[in-house]
Amino acid sequence: MPRVVGVDIPNDKKVIASLCCIYGVGPFRARQIVKKCGVNPDVRAKNLTEDELSRIAAMIEREYVVEGGLRREMQQHIGRLKEINCYRGLRHRRSLPVRGQRTRTNARTRKGPRKVVAGKKSVKGAR
Repeated sequence: MPRVVGVDIPNDKKVIASLCCIYGVGPFRARQIVKKCGVNPDVRAKNLTEDELSRIAAMIEREYVVEGGLRREMQQHIGRLKEINCYRGLRHRRSLPVRGQRTRTNARTRKGPRKVVAGKKSVKGAR
């Protein structure tokens, strides 16, 4: 498996699809990288030469923030929002949806599995 920016990219996929396995590189940015490096976008990752791999790796490191640096940057942005107590920061802190989605139903991804709340006791037998 070719290794680019500390990530093993899949062998069998085309270069553009393989580069998408790097955090911070999507299809559009992968196409840009391949075009700037002068690599054929239809070639499979396992067929890349060492020169092409090094050009791609150097380009990504030089021009883009990816992987650990990008994750760290995102955490800093979220931490700043929490620190200044803005609405989005409060939503992050309570692990609720941040972008205006409803929470009465749905939102299970952010809220986690349902928590069972004890119901009231039945009054039928207490006459």
